[in-house]
Amino acid sequence: MDRLRANSVGVVGVVFMAIATAAPITAMTGNVPVAVGFGNGTGAPAGYLFATVVLTVFSVGYVAMTKHITATGAFYGFVSQGLGRVVGLASGLLAVLAYIVFEASIVGIFAYFAQTTVLAQFGVHLPWQLFAAIMLAATAILSYFDIHLTSRLLGVMLVAEVSMLFLMAVAVLVRGGGPDGIPLSPVNPLNAFGGPAAGLGLFFAFWSWVGFESTAMYGEESREPKKTIPRATLISVVGVGIFYIFVSWMAIAGNGLARSVQVAASDPLGFFFGPTETFVGHWAVLLFQWLLITGSFACGMAFHQCAARYMYAIGREGLIWKRLGRTHPRHGSPFVASFTQTAIAVVIVALFSLAGQDPYLSLYTLMAILGTMAILIVQTLCSFAVIGYFARNHKESRHWFKTFTAPLLGGIGMIAVVWLLVDNLGAAAGAAASTPFFHAIPWIVAGLFVIGILGALALKRFRPDTYAVLGRIVLDDAQERTEEEPAAVAQ
Repeated sequence: MDRLRANSVGVVGVVFMAIATAAPITAMTGNVPVAVGFGNGTGAPAGYLFATVVLTVFSVGYVAMTKHITATGAFYGFVSQGLGRVVGLASGLLAVLAYIVFEASIVGIFAYFAQTTVLAQFGVHLPWQLFAAIMLAATAILSYFDIHLTSRLLGVMLVAEVSMLFLMAVAVLVRGGGPDGIPLSPVNPLNAFGGPAAGLGLFFAFWSWVGFESTAMYGEESREPKKTIPRATLISVVGVGIFYIFVSWMAIAGNGLARSVQVAASDPLGFFFGPTETFVGHWAVLLFQWLLITGSFACGMAFHQCAARYMYAIGREGLIWKRLGRTHPRHGSPFVASFTQTAIAVVIVALFSLAGQDPYLSLYTLMAILGTMAILIVQTLCSFAVIGYFARNHKESRHWFKTFTAPLLGGIGMIAVVWLLVDNLGAAAGAAASTPFFHAIPWIVAGLFVIGILGALALKRFRPDTYAVLGRIVLDDAQERTEEEPAAVAQ
């Protein structure tokens, strides 16, 4: 069986990959202004505090699973092992859909940032499709090689974007903030549920973490995965949460309480550019614009890696197309799945282009909402899968909080997040809410889930051998095996 290259990445590399997927600079500049301007107002940092707590509780159960199951399919394998193969395959297809469209989504915002930055700084207007093509080509080439190369490149880009946001935030703090100083109300937990549309603000807070769970996908390629993946997951969730709270709080402090809501609603990028210009300098704003480009590229690259690994996990089990399960003989990369993902992303971007749609308002927004709806449902199922898995396996690892209470609370919390998305779907889509594709999103997600269930049932009846290994190929002591093999069942 083709194998991913083992020992390619350590804790730091996995953390970089996961945080790059969450895309701090894109999450902050894209989501915080919406939360402040139209959601929970200046209580947005408190919304991020609430999200940090919920996702940390979710991660407790998730981490418990990673200590026993190492599989590049991550959610697919976890749900299959905990809730059964039928629900597992349906969840796996939703996860594949999510990461496939996430790359196309990020290509859209990358092209938008690149086009506007080149126009602003050089006075040259170039078609956004050119920048989209450059990103798609660069991602395809880099993903062909060992993931160690990608993790290093993403590490450099991630450090740069985080440093810029941190520089702005620290400068505001050191200089005592704007007209209201450093107000404490933005981090008052009660204010997370205030403002004109608290649900919208909370949803955008949770949206900012999409991708953190990708740590588990790199288990087969990491050093000491039973230790690396749990550590990387918790570092990603808690570290990103603290960072988001601090940066959004200082951005509000820099603008001032009253002015923050006004600026966020009328000039989203100005919400961050303004404090950066005032407290750091104009040079930092110019650099900030370029880091929006590199940050979105890093995010798209990370999502590409996720999509390729999910396709690889399904392909090696003989589903859809068996060649997806091939790896490069030298680099150990899932190169067939990677090129397939590139082809799909090219088609999605081309269709939006031919339809005359905007890369930011339509491509980015609609694909992000579609992917977010799919992945949030899978995350919810994963929480309950933890309970199911430990109820049947590893009696020695069962714990009243880690393997029952935490995943139960995490699952309930994720159900609430899914409700927030559904309740604020139109507001989240903005101008794109009027398009036919927007109205089709819930049906696409529901339809694919049903197809997964029916497909699993068909395999159970007509291809029992294939059905037997659904979500069951895992890594243990550097050897791939299935649950049915005698060496330690369901690990």
